[in-house]
Amino acid sequence: MVFTAGPVDPPPIPPSRWSATGPSVRPLLIWVRTGTAHVHLDDTAVIHLQAGQGAWIPAGDWVERAITTEPGTVAFPLWPHAGAEGPCAPTHFEVPGDWQDWLIQLFNLQVTPYSGRGYSLETITELLHRPGSRPSAPTEGDPSPLGMAVPAMPRARGALAVAEELIRDPALDLTVAQWAARVLSSPRTLRRDFLTGTGLTFEQWRLLCRLGAAVEFLAGGYDVDQVALRVGFASRNGLTRAFKNRFGTTPHEFGREISARPGEGKLTQRAAAARQADDLIRMMRTSGAPAAPAMLPAASTPWHTNDIHVLSWMYRGSGYLDLGGRHYERERGVATWIPAGLEHITGLRENSVSLPLGNATTGDLQLSEPLQVRFSPAWDDHLMFCSISARSGLRPDNHDPRRILQLFAEQVASQRALSVPMPVDARARAVALDHLRRLGEPGPISETDVPTAVHRAFRDETGMTLGRWRYAARMRIARDLLAGGAQPSVVARRTGYAHLPTFSAAFSRFHGLSPRQFQQRHAEGNPPRP
Repeated sequence: MVFTAGPVDPPPIPPSRWSATGPSVRPLLIWVRTGTAHVHLDDTAVIHLQAGQGAWIPAGDWVERAITTEPGTVAFPLWPHAGAEGPCAPTHFEVPGDWQDWLIQLFNLQVTPYSGRGYSLETITELLHRPGSRPSAPTEGDPSPLGMAVPAMPRARGALAVAEELIRDPALDLTVAQWAARVLSSPRTLRRDFLTGTGLTFEQWRLLCRLGAAVEFLAGGYDVDQVALRVGFASRNGLTRAFKNRFGTTPHEFGREISARPGEGKLTQRAAAARQADDLIRMMRTSGAPAAPAMLPAASTPWHTNDIHVLSWMYRGSGYLDLGGRHYERERGVATWIPAGLEHITGLRENSVSLPLGNATTGDLQLSEPLQVRFSPAWDDHLMFCSISARSGLRPDNHDPRRILQLFAEQVASQRALSVPMPVDARARAVALDHLRRLGEPGPISETDVPTAVHRAFRDETGMTLGRWRYAARMRIARDLLAGGAQPSVVARRTGYAHLPTFSAAFSRFHGLSPRQFQQRHAEGNPPRP
């Protein structure tokens, strides 16, 4: 069921900051969608950016890099791959309007496990395992006969964070000790967690990751020298030896053969994003900016399970969620809580953009099925700010990861408020919204602390006492949930009833039908009037 957000306005966007010290192995690209941002380099140089402008900061031996934003600013930090051949000096540039949605999607692809559609496995298998080739035997822990798919992921949190970062940028050439320091682990623990979780040593896992990326780039038309740089090999010869040992063919032979098969597939998401990043870098170098890609490609995640609830928002276009044998559509403006512990796929159709808004632990949010709410376009900038704060270091000083839970609850409460008469008096309305927000919490809600004036406002403006209004609100929301197909036991919990028989009796008194009878009538197209 999708709750439609009511007239709740987004809160103001506070200022944010990000900083890093020491040498950087990846360049930084920042683009300002709205507002004003400042890039500080080594306490001397400052680049001021307005809406529609960007800055490229190359990798190098910086003492400090920092970003600060002014109130109301939405600025996207992006980290191109370690081998990106952008300008050698900090560069300020204008971002054409037709590139902006692509940059938003690029941020999404950097922080989520989406992958694109590309050449089919059958096509690449045929080329890699053609007659006469001598592919090596699959390595233990590698689920793919090709070795081009992502190898098994480690389960430990620190090792998983390292693996996800290497999938995003396999060219990162940090030592095990450096990786361990980044995830607050030790080299010994990190090595153990990779071996235990994947059956591979860290070096074996990284090699498979790099070779899989190499296949994608070769299929995308990059030459061997470019691929070696992009996936982290020190030389063309190093890539050739590893590639031939794994697949029984050289990367040059593979690239030549797959280029002779036009129309058999599309660029994978990795290769398509790389091509677009190349165009973006050319845009910075020249006065005549190339046109943005004509179409944002479709993308989807692999089947996977999260250990936390994840909130994902459709900014543009449409997508879907397949979970537990059920299919959920995701339309423009819809934010979806994806439950923890359930295997699922999320997908984006062509010309669609989504963003993760935040996470919630199973202790913070009790969720066994997706919960959705639709935000109006007026919320776009604020939700982008929430995504940036949740998935990058650019965030307010007092950033509270739980804030997104409150925002979501307020939107659901706003929609629910449309189901029953609402008082106009400000204090009475605040009491009503608080009740709707806390509806599913266990335990009775006391009325003794509510001022007499608020009780009077409920009677005068809704025609109901506060207690009766609360009862009516529960029953109307229960009706909506039952109509959406929720089980009566689930509806009982969501509307604050500890026991199903108590809920069923209350529902029957209000509607004249039991919850089961109501659902049957609704399915027959003849529900009772509210």
